[in-house]
Amino acid sequence: MENNTSLQQQLLEAGVHFGHLKKKWNPKMLPYIFAEKKGIHIIDLNKTVDYLQESAAAIKQIAKSGKKIMFVATKKQAKEIVTECAKRVNMPYATERWLGGMLTNFNTVRKSVKKMQSIEKMLADGSAESLTKKERLTLTRDKDKMEKVLGGIAQLGRLPAALFLVDIGHEHIALAEAKRLGITTFGMVDTNCDPNKVDFAIPANDDATKSIAIITNYIVAAISEGLAERQASKDEDETDDNNNENEARARRLEAEAQSEAGRGGRGRGAGAPAGGPGGAPKRRTPAGGGNRRPAGGGGGR
Repeated sequence: MENNTSLQQQLLEAGVHFGHLKKKWNPKMLPYIFAEKKGIHIIDLNKTVDYLQESAAAIKQIAKSGKKIMFVATKKQAKEIVTECAKRVNMPYATERWLGGMLTNFNTVRKSVKKMQSIEKMLADGSAESLTKKERLTLTRDKDKMEKVLGGIAQLGRLPAALFLVDIGHEHIALAEAKRLGITTFGMVDTNCDPNKVDFAIPANDDATKSIAIITNYIVAAISEGLAERQASKDEDETDDNNNENEARARRLEAEAQSEAGRGGRGRGAGAPAGGPGGAPKRRTPAGGGNRRPAGGGGGR
């Protein structure tokens, strides 16, 4: 990632430092305000850089652990940017409309997602061909309507570990649900919002397209790094497992070879021919002893 100087310059060029009118400010944003110019509060970019890097480090660890980070941005100027960034790292997102209970009533929302997926399957495999034209048109409309709202969370099988919000004031329902469930929250906070409502506040202009883009892309880059480190760790573990398996196999084969050698040596000793050390057969001794005299041999004396 960029060093602080170049990052601060990029934030300046993107207009991240422009806050709201002084009359619309939230007093709790005072520590993050650098000055006032022509009735507009100017955000301290030093604070923005610090909190942005802190948020990126935390969100990187969440991604590295394999958990999901959900992006929430239903403002017109943020929809396309956030959708594209979330898709890039395969994370869930809600950019059309936040359905009440999307987190607190997650099981019911999952049923709607499954219904949408079953309609998609029917239309794709030709099962809907047996229906009338009007029924197929109704199904298509229902699918399009559900996909517009639920398409971003279609692959979300369980509650996300964190939420990243653009304009926490605009996404107050999502923020309240996350707080109720104890989900970690990250958010772009402008001078008209309360930074204490989110776990990780990033003081920044949440209305300008360039400002939203640079902050969101920085967060997505951190997520990408976390996912890359997770994959590298998996590959390393697999390599270690394969090496251990190969070593165990080699030891097993060596033990079997030694066992075979031992059995072969014992077999040769048992099968040696009877006789002396040289293997020569013993001379047979006639019955009665070798000094026996022939019969009738002493009669001539």
